[in-house]
Amino acid sequence: MTANSLNGAEAMVRMLDAHQVKHVFGLCGDTSLPFYDAMRGLDHGMTHVLTRDERSAAYMADGYARVTGRPGVCEGPSGGGATYILPGLIEASESSYAVLGITTDISVGTYGKYPLTEVDQEALMRPVTKWNTVIKQATHVPRMVRAAFRAMTTGRPGAAHLGLPYDIQYDAVDPEDIWADPMHQSYPAYRAAPAPGAVEAALDAILSAKSPVIVCGGGIVIAGAMAELDRLATRLDLPVVTSISGQGSLAETHPQSVGVVGSNGGTDETWEALAGADLVIFMGCRAGSTTTARWEAPKPGGRIVHFDSDPMVIGANYRAEVAVVADLKLALAAANAVLDRKGQGHATFGGAAAAEDIKRRKFTQFQTLASSNDAPIRPERVIATLQRVLPEDATVVSDPGTSCPYFSAYYQLPKAGRYFITNRAHGALGYAMSAALGAWYGRPESKIVALMGDGSFGFTCGELETVCRARANITYIVFSNSNFGWIKASQKDDKGARYHNVDFTRVDQAAVAAAYGVTSWKVEAPQDLEAVLRRAIAHDGPTLVDVITQPLEESNAPVRRWMG
Repeated sequence: MTANSLNGAEAMVRMLDAHQVKHVFGLCGDTSLPFYDAMRGLDHGMTHVLTRDERSAAYMADGYARVTGRPGVCEGPSGGGATYILPGLIEASESSYAVLGITTDISVGTYGKYPLTEVDQEALMRPVTKWNTVIKQATHVPRMVRAAFRAMTTGRPGAAHLGLPYDIQYDAVDPEDIWADPMHQSYPAYRAAPAPGAVEAALDAILSAKSPVIVCGGGIVIAGAMAELDRLATRLDLPVVTSISGQGSLAETHPQSVGVVGSNGGTDETWEALAGADLVIFMGCRAGSTTTARWEAPKPGGRIVHFDSDPMVIGANYRAEVAVVADLKLALAAANAVLDRKGQGHATFGGAAAAEDIKRRKFTQFQTLASSNDAPIRPERVIATLQRVLPEDATVVSDPGTSCPYFSAYYQLPKAGRYFITNRAHGALGYAMSAALGAWYGRPESKIVALMGDGSFGFTCGELETVCRARANITYIVFSNSNFGWIKASQKDDKGARYHNVDFTRVDQAAVAAAYGVTSWKVEAPQDLEAVLRRAIAHDGPTLVDVITQPLEESNAPVRRWMG
């Protein structure tokens, strides 16, 4: 190396800094020694957050990416570190969020010689990322980092992986090659506009229907197209339903908002909006099994208009009468511009009236359960209490278990945008504990609340040490019912209540949290819940409330296959 050159590890740090990365979440290891030394020694604008598990590092990067619109970055060492970081990368990639996983590796010079922690990282990561490579020469570091950011942020966003071998971290890199495209600092980058005539054809189809409905997936929020959707839905008086990932496309208090639809978090009332439509407008939605209740609706052969940035989504499950393949913000802005030119926008489909009727009937039933003084505490009561005590700009993170369907069905998000986060693609337990910390680093001005079952708590509760070390203002709420509730409820419904190996010993989550330094409470009496939650949310620092709740198999959970 010359006096002015960088080594490979320093080049990696410089390239992350060039892309305006501010936080890196990760866990140390032998193969990461040069990288950590470069992080320590160089002058840069990044904070490294030491985690207790590589899974958690990836989940933190995911939560960070969802609230900031910038790529989240996580790192880990070779061997076990690479295998542990994988779950977070597949979740981000399948959920269309930009997350970069960097795993250091054994030396290239030892490949095939049976060194400790050897694994083919490129083959390991290929199925779970949008783009991935193991860097074979130090001179490739800048180019590969640029390629990773380009892949993560353009088209449909997703995860990328870079393997950084130990010996490559010591080899020389030309400082002149350290540069980045500023467009790749956030996503979606280089947005694509709709093809000529596509938006006009879509509007013609919509206006020819009698009872159309918009179904939003996560793409609206990812594209930042909430205002454009609001204008289109309002001017045409269209009802809007969402998947769980699509929550936040409109504020759920909006007159056009019906709520979540489908087999998880949907109710019989919201299902009416989808099942009764004569034309379905999918927007940033893959029309997968959950949103459509395993393709129960729309029916095959029904009229479909599909807006999505990913052409592979179009026609995957339904034949589209009209497809608009484009960035959703640009596509909906174009749709509003067409209506402006034609002076259209006063035709009514009765969407607001239909939404009001559906929500009135749904919440009448909900309030009966939410006001129950039964013990164990009903999950509905927890959700209703959160609705009263959380600030308008709170960001809520949930694991996919007990808390998710209740929150998605009954909590009305008062703001459009990504204020509710859950890992819907692969549904790994243990996500919310860590993703909440990533969300806090990305949006520290918002009150962060994480919901989970006690099964989920057991997966990653070690990260409470990380949370305390960060002094993060996060409130964790544990729905404690001493079993893996989703599976037990499924055994009740699918297997005639033949329960097997789904129950575990009750753990005092509040005591566990207190041992880590978290201010915590255990709540068993319904009348104590609101006062405790208010204290927890007002506290300046990490808090946890362990709520002894009704088991899921005994509940009225808004899960379509359990409601028949």
